[in-house]
Amino acid sequence: MKGFNYNILFIFVSCIGGLLLSLTGFSMGWVIGTLLTAACLSFIRPDWIKKSISSKGLPKYWLNTGMYLLGIEIGLQINLAVINTFKEHFFIIIFTLLLSIIFSLLAGFLLWKWTSLSMMTSFISTTPGGLSVMAGIADEVGANTAVVSIVQTIRVLLVVFTIPLMLSFTAVSNPNLSSDLVTSGSPIWTTIAMLVGFLGYFIGKWIRIPAPWLVGTMIGIAITQAVGASIVHHDLHAWWPPVFFIFAQIFIGASIGSRFRKEMFIGVKKVIILSSITTIAFISAMMLCSYFVSKLTNLSFATAALAFSPGGIAEMSTAALLYGADSTFVVAVQVLRVILVCTILPHLYKMLNKRIAE
Repeated sequence: MKGFNYNILFIFVSCIGGLLLSLTGFSMGWVIGTLLTAACLSFIRPDWIKKSISSKGLPKYWLNTGMYLLGIEIGLQINLAVINTFKEHFFIIIFTLLLSIIFSLLAGFLLWKWTSLSMMTSFISTTPGGLSVMAGIADEVGANTAVVSIVQTIRVLLVVFTIPLMLSFTAVSNPNLSSDLVTSGSPIWTTIAMLVGFLGYFIGKWIRIPAPWLVGTMIGIAITQAVGASIVHHDLHAWWPPVFFIFAQIFIGASIGSRFRKEMFIGVKKVIILSSITTIAFISAMMLCSYFVSKLTNLSFATAALAFSPGGIAEMSTAALLYGADSTFVVAVQVLRVILVCTILPHLYKMLNKRIAE
């Protein structure tokens, strides 16, 4: 119980940074401000921090709680437009995703040739499959998990900081998120949605979909909402205050920031510099692809940019909600990319590693 209380203290202090940044009008202020403050606290590590978080950061249930709340937020706003978009532009979407994987392989090749990292570590480090997912794959294939975590963290941070900043000048933010759900929503449907979200998580975990707390929850609520609407012949609305979305951002930001350690950056200066340069080039290339996708389809640039950016599912879906993008499409594309990465690339890496060893 004492450790839990210290967790609460760490999250509370971290969210002060989120509050201050949100007061500037920056749409992603809560998640980025909380993340930065949590990262600074993790670097400094006073005595009370050592009692509140382990070497692996906050307990995972805080991140899971944030993704669960985010999954409900997205699920309650799902419509069938995303399915039609996939049907109409399936080949463009798949082509762009494959192009992003090729860019990541090129970045991994450069990291391998210009540093002392092994080929397996280099390629896994630059693969945009999500920090936790790629760290798990690195552990399975014998790559350097610490280096993979560092490079993946740099990529996520650069994506989270650069793309929302760019969209703040090009997209319309959505500060009154969920206000319609609050004024006309039903607490009964809220309870049903939360229970369905838990069921969606367990099913998602059972069939091993990526980020089941987010994706499983979202899909479960979306299906239930579609079926319920067809029965009652009108849209279902839940009572869902905007403060729940703020909590989701705080938990996600604090969890990611709590993973930072000074020792993670010792002796990897060249890796950090090179990975930062290749990541910026990667982001720029995907933003250019997103621009062309938005011109070739009926998607807004904000939706395309967040869907194809090499960020994480939770981070990009949060940004999609904040900037009024099609959050369901963003999550669907991000999940599809993770599935492609997890099913194709590990086998490719093993094959390449075997050939080099021979």
